[in-house]
Amino acid sequence: TQQTSPPAKKAFGGFGLRRGTASQAPVAGSVPQNLQPLPSAGGGGGAAGFCPPLPSTDLLPRGGFKQLPGWKGAVGSALHRPPRRVAGVFQSTKKLFLSERAGRGQTLEFIRKNAANGLSVANLVAGLSSILCSLNRQYHHSCWLLLVGFLLDLADGAVARQLDACSALGAKLDDFADFTTFGLATALLLQPQGVLDGLLAIAYVMAVFARLCFFSSGIPFTYRGLPCPYASSLLAGTFLLTGGNVTLLRVTAVVMILFMVDRGFYPHDKVLESQLWKKLVYAGGVVAVLFSPTAVASVYCLAWSTSYIIFPFAVWSCKA
Repeated sequence: TQQTSPPAKKAFGGFGLRRGTASQAPVAGSVPQNLQPLPSAGGGGGAAGFCPPLPSTDLLPRGGFKQLPGWKGAVGSALHRPPRRVAGVFQSTKKLFLSERAGRGQTLEFIRKNAANGLSVANLVAGLSSILCSLNRQYHHSCWLLLVGFLLDLADGAVARQLDACSALGAKLDDFADFTTFGLATALLLQPQGVLDGLLAIAYVMAVFARLCFFSSGIPFTYRGLPCPYASSLLAGTFLLTGGNVTLLRVTAVVMILFMVDRGFYPHDKVLESQLWKKLVYAGGVVAVLFSPTAVASVYCLAWSTSYIIFPFAVWSCKA
């Protein structure tokens, strides 16, 4: 028979369970409805024992989990799980490794995009340094810096195209560096001391400015007007070879002005993107300027610039 009793402690297996509602008296060997199977060590339930549902801790026996069958298996399975601290260390290490890889990737991308800009900035620094040397009447150092700027100018465009890093910023840097090095710095080699000398220097600077503004011919791989780096290289080589003969230098400057404003056609000087012998010529220029005596460097650059001015398409065309 079923009996209803007030809230009290009912006996179950010799232990007291607090119940707030009426319940059916337990039968020997039966399981109350508020108890659930305790998971065993193998992940199953039922055979390992029973435990009350969580988080209702009011249904636990007075002795806790130790008084329930199968508690050792459940606790053992929990102990075999990896600690959260160890998992956190692994996750932190993985994040750090991925962040380092991302940082290296961003650094390489930055270098790829700005390698050519760095060469243009180096050309600009060479031009400014040449101006300072000319103001201090150290013209041999000024000529050497102009030849370094000549080599840097030939390299920056090739690097930008090879790395697919052509940009509007790079074009502006290149033009500004060319105007500073091959315009202002080269004009100071004329050593203007009077009105006529000053007008000649100004005319040379304006010719370089016009050449940079209107160099496009509309024909692929073709310039209109003599590129100013070759005019500057010719003047620097002449100064070094003649020991600073100002008269000859000024006559050469007048000829270079005429070539730059003549609007004649000249091939695109893709020295580092053309035949192997042109790359060897560039490598020889680097060795001559950086490691050879002044006479060797001046003769080499004079021959290089003169061949481009006199035989532009016969020797230096992309098809040559």
